[in-house]
Amino acid sequence: MTALSPVRRRELLQSLRQGTVPDGNLDALAVGIDRFAGSVDADLDTVSAGGSLFKAVRGEYGSGKTFFSRWVEQRAMRRGLAVAEVQISELETPLHKLETVYRRTIEELRTSAFAKSAFRPVIDAWLYGIEEDAAAAAGVHEASATQVGELLEQRLASVATATPVYPMVLRAYRAALEREDAATADALIAWLGGQPHVGAAAKRVAGIRQDVDHFLAMGFLQGLLAVLKGARHPGLVLVLDEAETLQRMRSDSRAKALNALRQWIDELDSGRYPGLYLLITGTPAFFDGRLGVQSLPPLAQRLHTDFGTHARFDNPRAPQIRLTGFDLDRLVEVGIRVRDIYADGSSAPQRIRSLVDDDYLRDLAAAVAGELGGKVGVSPRLFLKKLVADVLDRVDQFPDFDPRQHYSLTISDTEKSEIVRATTADEVEL
Repeated sequence: MTALSPVRRRELLQSLRQGTVPDGNLDALAVGIDRFAGSVDADLDTVSAGGSLFKAVRGEYGSGKTFFSRWVEQRAMRRGLAVAEVQISELETPLHKLETVYRRTIEELRTSAFAKSAFRPVIDAWLYGIEEDAAAAAGVHEASATQVGELLEQRLASVATATPVYPMVLRAYRAALEREDAATADALIAWLGGQPHVGAAAKRVAGIRQDVDHFLAMGFLQGLLAVLKGARHPGLVLVLDEAETLQRMRSDSRAKALNALRQWIDELDSGRYPGLYLLITGTPAFFDGRLGVQSLPPLAQRLHTDFGTHARFDNPRAPQIRLTGFDLDRLVEVGIRVRDIYADGSSAPQRIRSLVDDDYLRDLAAAVAGELGGKVGVSPRLFLKKLVADVLDRVDQFPDFDPRQHYSLTISDTEKSEIVRATTADEVEL
């Protein structure tokens, strides 16, 4: 396991302390998903070469779907791809209203160099790249406005074929930058990002009137992929998380959302979105229940995967993969990794490893699972939170603290009810 820098170690432990999935350094905690590494890397290579792919990830609550998707995102960013993670929501990001999905994609866009909201830096890097390429092609130190404009039109040609309005606004944005009109430039970037309520004055500058709707959004996604490629990012990994929320929608909205997903899969197969890796996560109830994928036979057919054999024989190249969750041994293994990460940054590493030894970690893991009715598979996040915040922090801060003598595991009703709600909500017939 690669040693973490003090900053990375602190960020990872703080996320675990809060009971959330870390944004980075996930290889340090990747227990049980290494068997997917080969197929994931092959998929990312395909996308980087201009292909487009779809993958569905199924697993019960606590099985690590969010962890898996962020692990994929981390591997993607190492290859220079951009990533975005969108939570499906009935009110804010309904899947059948793709303009909301596109807007949230832009808001969550990340690269290895820029955190969330990387859209404008990507656009600026793309324009700067055009200026450099134009100068190199002309053999001069700085290209003229005409030379830059001609190359700009060439790069926009593929985007203009699908969505003419996208390059129109890019041209207007570049012109606003050249005349140092910051207000107009800000407004046009916001409009390109799918934001509503952009001022009419800025729209007039670009020759547009409407807001971004369902149909424009899909064309804008093509434009985004083209811009990313021009900015030296060969593709985009887009994660649609918690697809099981579709089951709790009204029947008409649910039918539209499932059909939108089916259309999206078909368009990926047709090559409409070169450089896009679409990954959705959901519970088994979403994929197998009558309120989910099975209610739309064409979608069910596209996602059908045989899970009749033992999980160790699952095909990681299939359109749908399953995460089997944690057993006690895997829970202890990830606990050992977290303890060692913590000890490496402590002033008393030997004391931490001695008091929080492997046997204690097994006892703590069993106790957490026992408090949750023996459900080891849903306990990793809570186990790691208790381990870091209740045990390791105290051992590190108090020289006379011994977890076997001074700590008794307690799990609040709030913590229990949160897990119960998450594990049962998808089974309720509406």
